[in-house]
Formats: sequence, C-alpha cells, structure tokens
Amino acid sequence: MRLVIARCSVDYAGRLTAHLPSAPRLILVKADGSVSVHADDRAYKPLNWMSPPCTLKEAADGDGAARWTVENKAGEKLIIDMEEILHDSSHELGVDPGLIKDGVEAHLQELLAGRMETLGDGWTLIRREFPTAIGPVDILGRDADGTTVAVEIKRRGEIDGVEQLTRYLDLLNRDPHLAPVTGVFAAQEIKPQARVLATDRGIRCVTLDYDALRGIDDDKLRLF
Repeated sequence: MRLVIARCSVDYAGRLTAHLPSAPRLILVKADGSVSVHADDRAYKPLNWMSPPCTLKEAADGDGAARWTVENKAGEKLIIDMEEILHDSSHELGVDPGLIKDGVEAHLQELLAGRMETLGDGWTLIRREFPTAIGPVDILGRDADGTTVAVEIKRRGEIDGVEQLTRYLDLLNRDPHLAPVTGVFAAQEIKPQARVLATDRGIRCVTLDYDALRGIDDDKLRLF
C-alpha cells in the first residue's frame, strides 16, 4: 500500500463529473490497484475513488507539480493535481486472512448452499468459499442454464459488499473455465445505494429471510 498526504485538487471525468477544490487529503493506492481520496471527517468513506482494474500514471503539469491520472477500462479518469506532498510512503501489508463472518452470515451461507433451488429452479452448488487471489467467494454455483454464478452473502448489504463482489467477478471472468460469471448479492437487508450500484453493474440483488431458510416459513426469498 502507498500512502500519500498532499494538498491537492481532484477531478473525476466519466458518466458524471466531479471536482474537489484544493485541500490537504489522504490518498491511498492499494495492491489491487485501487486509488481512493480521503478527507479527515468522513469516517472510512472516500471523497472519490477508482476501483480496479485501473492504471495510474504519474507526470508533471505545466508548472512542474505532480499530476496523477487514474483511468479504468471504461475510460473514466480520476485526475489528482498535487500542489504540495506532505508525506509519501509505501508499506507491504502481506496477504490478509479475510473477514471472519459472524454467526448469522456463516449460517446464511451454509443454509443457502444447501438450498440452492431457492435462488431458482435447477440451480446447483459448485463450492462454498471458492478461493480467489483476493479472498474466497461465499458461494459459487450454476443456474438452470449452466451459467456460473458468484454469490456474496451479507447480513446487511452495503456498497462495500457490492464492490467486493465486483472484484471477485472481475477475477472469475478471467478464467475461461468459469466465464461468463454473473453475480448475486444476497443479504437480509440491502441498502438503497447498494441496490442501485449492483443493478448498474448487472448484479442481481436477493433479500434473504433467515427464518424462512431455516424452514420456519414456506416463503424462502424476496427477489428484486
């Protein structure tokens, strides 16, 4: 991970445009290639970011100041103009063991893996905790048409979960033995912003009923 603290301005050009005026900010460049720009007053949420896969090019503008141009495969750009770099360091964090799910999420995964038909007639399980280079996919299965499907399970579905599934899908779709791979984002509750992002990325959202999956009710899922 590279950590930079700098006085900078930021411009985003893509489906939308956005501008952050000059101010001191924290910029993180992670090993997966993602770049995020943070302020000191928004908890963990970045002001702007670019998800992988993307490329980072460093150059100098007309005045000799550093300019970062981050571009994704869709041609969207995040341009960071550095007026003053206050700190620049790199740190090797190693392989992360991943998030250990709480009891409810782990049980939801177990129940859904055993009842794949609740996602659709003819659905089958390939494997739980399917390994990838960035962590295991909760469930890998096949739908009735034989298409590979990656399922990410959360107790509460938020944007971070959609981003996580997006990264898994990008990796899985590089494997010719699995591709094409589609995604299902499954949770007991899905936040509206997460649902919008998932829909935009072609990911299907499923609201899980924990009691129903345990066999307490005949209705298993509400599909959206």
